[in-house]
Amino acid sequence: MKFSIVIPVYNVEQYLSECLQSVANQTFSDFEAICVNDGSTDSSLEIVRRFAAHNSQFSVITQKNSGLSAARNAGIRSAKGDYIVLLDSDDYIAENTLEILDKHIDNQDFIFFNGRRFYEDGTVDIPDKPVYEENINGWKYYNKYALVPRKFHFVCTVLRIYKREFLLQNNIFFKKGIFHEDNLFTPICCYYAENVKVIPDVLYFYRIRQGSITQNANLDTIARRVKDIMLIMSELTSFFGNKKIYKKIIERQNAMFVLGGFNTLCNNNLEHEIAPTLKLLTPLFKKTISDVDMKLLFSLIEKGKIKMFKKLYHLDFEIFKNYLRKIKKRIC
Repeated sequence: MKFSIVIPVYNVEQYLSECLQSVANQTFSDFEAICVNDGSTDSSLEIVRRFAAHNSQFSVITQKNSGLSAARNAGIRSAKGDYIVLLDSDDYIAENTLEILDKHIDNQDFIFFNGRRFYEDGTVDIPDKPVYEENINGWKYYNKYALVPRKFHFVCTVLRIYKREFLLQNNIFFKKGIFHEDNLFTPICCYYAENVKVIPDVLYFYRIRQGSITQNANLDTIARRVKDIMLIMSELTSFFGNKKIYKKIIERQNAMFVLGGFNTLCNNNLEHEIAPTLKLLTPLFKKTISDVDMKLLFSLIEKGKIKMFKKLYHLDFEIFKNYLRKIKKRIC
C-alpha cells in the first residue's frame, strides 16, 4: 500500500464530512484512511463509522481523549502504507493530492508541498510562493527555508508526507500532552532526513475557525501554550546540543519562538506568568542566543524589565524586522 492517511478526530461534526469526502474522492486508489476518534462527545464517531461502513479503505480507532499528538501517534503506529499523510479533521485535501504525490515519490524521507488557508467567512488566502527543490537533505532544507516568511509556518506538519519506515526507524513521534507539538517534531524530522523533496502544488486546505486548538483565546490556555513553547525549546536545545551540525538557524528560530511567547504573555496581560515561565528554560538555552537584539530582549525578561521589553520587542520584531521582510520580498 502506498499511502496511509491519518485523521485525528475530536468534536468536528460540522466539518468532518467535507474532510472525509475529500479523501474518498481521491483519484489515486492505493491508500487507507485511519480515523482516530479521540474521545469525541458529538456525532463525529458516528460520521466516521458511517464512512467506514461504506468504504473498506476507511478504518476507525477509538481512544479516550488524549490529545492531537496521541491520536496522530496511534494512526502512525497502525499504518500500513509506505507514506504517512497527516490530515486534520476540519481541513481537506485536493482530490488529486495522492495522484500528484505518487508521481513525485522516489524514496524520499519526506516531501513538502504547498497549502492554502481559508476562513469561515469565505475569505481565502493567496498560497505561499511556490518552490521546487529535490536531492537535498533534511538539515540543508531546514536551514534554507525555516526562517523564510510564510503564511503557513514552516513547522506545520500537515504540509508533508513522511516515509513510514523513516519515522519508525528514527523513533519520530509527536510528544503527547503539549501544544505546539509540530515545533518539536519538524526540526528533529529534518535532522534525520537524508532525502527531501519540495514541490509547489497546492494540495492542502487549512480551515481557520473559532474554537479550534490554535484559535482558543482562553487566558489559561494561552499561558499553558507559552509554557509548552518553553519546554519544547529546552528539549530542542538539549537534542541539538552535542550535534556537530550548523546550528545558527535552529538557535535563532528557537530564540524567536521564546521571545514571541513572552510577548504573547504581555499582550494578554499575563505578565505575572513570565517569571514561572522563564524557569522552564534550561541554562543551556541562554547560551545559544547569539543575535545581539535577541540577547538584549531576553536579558530584559530576566531582569523583570517588562515595559522596556514590550517597547523594544515591538520596535525590533514588529517594525524593523517586518520592514526587512518586505524589502526582501521586493528583491525576490
